[in-house]
Amino acid sequence: MKHFTHSALAIALISALTACGGSGSDDNSSVAPDKSFTFAATEMITNLTDNVIVAGYTNLADNGEAMFQATQTLVNSPSQANLLAAQEAWKAAREPWEQGESHIFGPVDSLGIDPHLDSWPLNTTDLTTVLANNTGFDADTIKGWNDDVQGFHTMEYLLFGDGVADNAKDISELTANERDYLMGLAEVFRDYAKTLDDSWKVSHDGQSGKAYGELLKNSGTDDNTFYSSEVGVVEELVNGMIGIVDEVGNGKIADPFGDSLAKADTSKVESQYSWNSLTDFSDNIIGVRNVYLGEFEGEADKQGIKDFVNAANPTLASRVETEINTAITQIEAISGDSNMPFRQAISDADGRVRIQSAVDALSTLQSSLESDVLPLLKDWKV
Repeated sequence: MKHFTHSALAIALISALTACGGSGSDDNSSVAPDKSFTFAATEMITNLTDNVIVAGYTNLADNGEAMFQATQTLVNSPSQANLLAAQEAWKAAREPWEQGESHIFGPVDSLGIDPHLDSWPLNTTDLTTVLANNTGFDADTIKGWNDDVQGFHTMEYLLFGDGVADNAKDISELTANERDYLMGLAEVFRDYAKTLDDSWKVSHDGQSGKAYGELLKNSGTDDNTFYSSEVGVVEELVNGMIGIVDEVGNGKIADPFGDSLAKADTSKVESQYSWNSLTDFSDNIIGVRNVYLGEFEGEADKQGIKDFVNAANPTLASRVETEINTAITQIEAISGDSNMPFRQAISDADGRVRIQSAVDALSTLQSSLESDVLPLLKDWKV
């Protein structure tokens, strides 16, 4: 049988004719469909700014003040009950911070507040040196030290212990010098949390600049050098969601998980001293859900990114919501029936199966946000 080959030119001509429907053809089936859509984003952006982002930072500032008060009570009256109360105050402050990582842009970055509050890993060697060579800790001195001996995880280590065998610390194990350091740390934390809240409500730079919330809500004005249009604002919000989904799945979980049981590394587990890791991870994705649905602490009938997606593709809008909820559920399921902490689960055969399911769910969600949601920006007719 004789075989025929086509030159590159012939193939190109065939392809061109096919694309055009052939000579004299009225077949327009290959014309790309118009996927453009319209959506009025002002209400959504205003809601997300005021009722999700700023509300979250106000909650963080309030909880930072409550943690300061609980620490002060512990220092003035050391008891097991007051230690437990300080631990709970730490967890309460942790929640809005972790949920807020779904929109970790703006002043939290430009003012360097993220590393001040949440540097990881903790430098336990330097922390031991600090405690051995200093007394009478004050907030201004602590602010001048490295970020890895202050913030959430330094307080966590002092409040909960090393987290190896358990996350329960006895008041007898908390020295007077550690209590004093906790007091200074709590004051520093409170001050930074208040600064972050003010940056969104008063001035983004603590000086003459406008509140960052106003910049987000009023894009395209002559004096707004941050956002030239609402497209840029929505892009910032979607990328914030993508960023934390990626960090949880490919960093916070994947790094200690390793690619095999033999390579699991508990030293890389964030919030390992309090055994709060899984709560951190789920709060991160709850924060994504807050932005997607436009709801904070159960508020309903508010506009979020889902409304933007729904204007273009209702099926996609529902699917992404389901994927967010699935990711949260799979993260929460990692603990299993025995309420296993994450640092133990990464070294447990069954726990690793549950972890892989969570990683897969996060990967699916990330893919949808990157490949399906973010590209909608180019089809949006503002």
